[in-house]
Amino acid sequence: MRSSGVAVATAFVVNGTLYGSWAARVPALADQVGADVEGVGLALLGPAVAMILTAGPAARACARWGARPVLAVCLAGACLLLPLLGLTGSAWALGLALAALGGLMGAVDVSMNIAAVAVIRELNRPLMPVFHAGFSFGGLAGSAGAAGAAALALAPAAQFTVVGVAALAALATTARAIPAQATERAEPAGSARRSPAGYRQVLSRGRLWLLAAVALCAAVAEGACAEWSALFLTNERAVGEAAAAAGYSVFAVAIAVTRLTGEWAQRRFGPYRLLVMSGGLAAAGVLLAAAVPSGVAGYIGFGLAGAGLAFCFPLAMDLAGAAGREPGGTGGDRELGFVTTVAYAGLLGGPPMIGAVAALGGLAVAMGLVGAIALLIVPAALASRPKPAGRPAVLAAVERS
Repeated sequence: MRSSGVAVATAFVVNGTLYGSWAARVPALADQVGADVEGVGLALLGPAVAMILTAGPAARACARWGARPVLAVCLAGACLLLPLLGLTGSAWALGLALAALGGLMGAVDVSMNIAAVAVIRELNRPLMPVFHAGFSFGGLAGSAGAAGAAALALAPAAQFTVVGVAALAALATTARAIPAQATERAEPAGSARRSPAGYRQVLSRGRLWLLAAVALCAAVAEGACAEWSALFLTNERAVGEAAAAAGYSVFAVAIAVTRLTGEWAQRRFGPYRLLVMSGGLAAAGVLLAAAVPSGVAGYIGFGLAGAGLAFCFPLAMDLAGAAGREPGGTGGDRELGFVTTVAYAGLLGGPPMIGAVAALGGLAVAMGLVGAIALLIVPAALASRPKPAGRPAVLAAVERS
């Protein structure tokens, strides 16, 4: 892989590490500010809302100035802001700090996916799932570091400072190699894509809405498995608390390892067929965990769900970027921004929806609903596939890859 690919992969790993580092220390942060469960819930709402608000502007900024400055500035800002979480003294201050961090990380998500699309085009290799594997492994590393820091009774501020400095160093050594081409500079003045009408054209494209639906369902299912699996195993399958925590580990490791096979799988099956297979596997895994009253079935189900969901979000991003590609090899930034924004809405609305259903019918019913949502990826992927007669050359190339 060329230096540009290594640089983008590093950005994915750093972003995942930052997220895993603070997310795993939420209990310590709650104790630090004296917040109860409701207060923590409100504080965690901030970053989800901020990510939705920054996704669109970040895509427009990448179109104008290129992915490199947006990614470098926002990721550096997130590294510098992370230690401040450990210095907050109230739930409100924590919520504001998390919202600021979430806004920066939302911009990072969009810009690093745009940079990844540029590398994929440069190398002509279907690497998007592999890049997202970097985020998954970064998250695992961040959470493992957080667990170690907690075991050593290290304060969040100290841990976050170490992580932030290390992340800044990694970014500084690779930032120059991040692709920097700005798509708007390659387009003639007054073109449709540069005008506000260009954004309306994005919203009017049915295939993008279908790809956004894939990303939305994947985000809801992934968030539900990550956030509710341990509680599900404890409450519904009578698994001990320590063993139930391993349910998330099984899910997270399955995602990370499966994504490493993404280039081979995409070349072997094509992106649309792989999306259909992945959505079906994810749904089968969640439904197995929900329907079979066994702790073992729960672990197997969450492992299968992780393996299935591993490809859904990255492939939706890859295909959205391909759908917006211009003849000169640029474009796709606005399409990526749109699909990402819709997916973030799933991250925002998914957890409270699952909680409401669980309150009415139990977590097993709620997980059954998650399985049904994952199953919707299958028809959305089938419907988003271009018709052979009218398929643009770039999309045909992506599907053949």
